[in-house]
Amino acid sequence: MDLEFVCSYSERPAPDLTRRDIARALLAVPSGVALVALPDLRREMFAAGNPMTLVFWESAKRTLSAIESGQATVGDVQRWLESTGTEPILLTSGYFLWPEEDERGPVAEEMYVRLVGFLEERVESGEIDPDALAAGDPAARRAYEELQERWLNNPLPDGRVPGFAVSDEQDEELFAAWDEQEELALSELHRILAELPKQPELPPAALRAACAQLREVLDFPGYPGSVLRACAGFDDRAMPDDDQELWLTVAAGIAGPISDLPEAGDDPEEFADLEGELSHEDQALAALCSIQHADWLATVASLARTGPGALASPEHIARLVGESEEIADPDDPTDLDEFADEPEDTELLFSTVVDLWRYLGVVDDSDLLTPLGWWGLPRALERAWSAAGD
Repeated sequence: MDLEFVCSYSERPAPDLTRRDIARALLAVPSGVALVALPDLRREMFAAGNPMTLVFWESAKRTLSAIESGQATVGDVQRWLESTGTEPILLTSGYFLWPEEDERGPVAEEMYVRLVGFLEERVESGEIDPDALAAGDPAARRAYEELQERWLNNPLPDGRVPGFAVSDEQDEELFAAWDEQEELALSELHRILAELPKQPELPPAALRAACAQLREVLDFPGYPGSVLRACAGFDDRAMPDDDQELWLTVAAGIAGPISDLPEAGDDPEEFADLEGELSHEDQALAALCSIQHADWLATVASLARTGPGALASPEHIARLVGESEEIADPDDPTDLDEFADEPEDTELLFSTVVDLWRYLGVVDDSDLLTPLGWWGLPRALERAWSAAGD
């Protein structure tokens, strides 16, 4: 750990090194090694005509000592790195969060480098005072945050707004990963259904009775009608007259909600209260949106294999998911195990599912799978995943 290492790590000659370059290099080696090398590194920087200030070297020693003694938190280290004056703030006051370094796409990497260059120019002009940041000056910190907020939210010469450009790239990556999971899960569902010893048949009388009840529920303004309408997208389109189409649309919506609850009647101040409690309807919809493809696949596959009379209580579903072989194949690098929910969360999430299933006649009052549920659940899940990819 010497000046040559810092220059190589930062890809800059000694006269051009910044505080950030030195700090990142110091953090790239064990803290004990960095502490021992600190005095010699300081002398080498002085000899190279780029001495830094006493405030910086003292802050470096203080931070590295705290790391070595186990007293420094991740936040402490990040704050010190940001106090160099050219390190972008990881989480801004406007809630913009930079992706981790190894998770940045091309756009995020470009914008990050651009911001570092922008901050270096501001340090050079004297607009940013790194010594004040290192000393913990509140006013300097606020000015530093505001400067970055403005940069993130103002267009570049090419018209792109950095903060939005990074967020859009992250959204695209998230959607691509979600589509990949969905495609894999759908393929597994088809395989499982093809291997069933007996294919379920539609019970017409049960479907008519279930849809008669379902239409009444969907006309109800509160829960569960509001949630089921949002799941099926019926707030934006008319309900189908055909019973089979209606039932499958709603059942598929539970596995893959199409829309959110209507905004009419929402209180903006209540919505902005991050500590306020969600309504029962919002909690139900959030639970449905939180269930992973792996857990849906494990649940429906197990129920389809067992057939009518299978226990489908939330507690039993949690056990089915935990014991499922569909989501954990040690010989398959593309298995869905990494996308499964934690077992302790599964029961809570499926409590909402089972409650809504009762209104469709998927399960009876004892949480046992009905013939209608046996016929319809696999088809509904297939529809949810196929429609999402269209």
